[in-house]
Amino acid sequence: MVLTPSKKPRLFRLVLSNPLRPFYSSGDKVSGLVQLEAAAPCRLARLRVTAAGCARVERRGGKNRRRVQEVEYLRCEEDLRLEEELSAEKHEYRFMFAGLSRLVSSYRGKFGSVRYHIRAELQLPNQHALHCEQEFEVQEPVDVNQSHLLSPAAASTQKKVTCMFIPDGQVSIRAQIDRTGYCEGEDIQIHASFENSCSRIVVPKAAIVCKHSYAANGCTKKLSAVRGNPIISGMGDMWQGRSIRVPKLQPTLHGCDIIKVDYALVIYLHIPGSEKLSLELPLVIGTVPFSRTSSISSQVGSTCSWTSFPSSPPSYSSFLRVSAPHTPLLQDYDGAEDNYQDSGLFMRAPEVCYPPPPSYLKVRLPPHSGQSDTVRKRL
Repeated sequence: MVLTPSKKPRLFRLVLSNPLRPFYSSGDKVSGLVQLEAAAPCRLARLRVTAAGCARVERRGGKNRRRVQEVEYLRCEEDLRLEEELSAEKHEYRFMFAGLSRLVSSYRGKFGSVRYHIRAELQLPNQHALHCEQEFEVQEPVDVNQSHLLSPAAASTQKKVTCMFIPDGQVSIRAQIDRTGYCEGEDIQIHASFENSCSRIVVPKAAIVCKHSYAANGCTKKLSAVRGNPIISGMGDMWQGRSIRVPKLQPTLHGCDIIKVDYALVIYLHIPGSEKLSLELPLVIGTVPFSRTSSISSQVGSTCSWTSFPSSPPSYSSFLRVSAPHTPLLQDYDGAEDNYQDSGLFMRAPEVCYPPPPSYLKVRLPPHSGQSDTVRKRL
């Protein structure tokens, strides 16, 4: 009996052995079964199961032209044995792909993706083949306890500010982080100093950015940010362990020939009426959390290197008190990605707190001392 279009299988699907497993890695086994149930006794030709995965980048050019580039990272096939006559009942055929190697973590982006799937092809005599697919995720481990990720990262930069081509002082940034490898939920401790000798109020900020690099193009996206106090002219500020938490992110993607996902910590000064001054410190987002026992020496080296930096002017932010109502001094616009509740900077009048006068005690002097009988003696 030949299977006609009106007598397609009632059931034809793929089921992985552990459907709740979140991801696979290189060296793991991917196994499962093909469930097949015919509507009536029939004859089948072949059942082939394929495990495949590839990276794909798509670039759109002018006049609706598209350029697609693909790199294959997985291709395994297995032909399952079938009975010549398939009865009208439920059948299950097991498959297994072992020793998966040189895999790249799964990824989905605006211009490209890395995807993996299991595909079953049911070949029928004198009929078109039937297909069913089941995707699975791959995540290659990234251990942030590697020696090169435990080393501190530091950088410095400065910029001369002008107003209508007239010199208006300069601003500078020096920053350091204890290490470059972090996982989701960890806090990045930022040590930074800022100096402002221009006539404008500048605002220090820091953000975690993600850089997606494709063979065709690329893009950058801001993911998390912190903001410091405004720095008025002639003053400076210092961040001593200012923290920014790593949000839920996809791990750093390396090893793919046409797609890369990198992270960086950007520390910058927003300068009204001028381009911001920024510096970048590299970050690696991993999957294996940080272990303190394996990096004591790295932390000690990080502390020593930071204390060797020249000291910066003290922060005067503690002398600035908020008083209502607020009057915007200037708009703090820093691109479409900065969405803060405060739409502007505010001039805050300093509230000087003078210490109380010292206490005195009356003391009686001996006679003929040449002074009054009683004097006030400071306690």
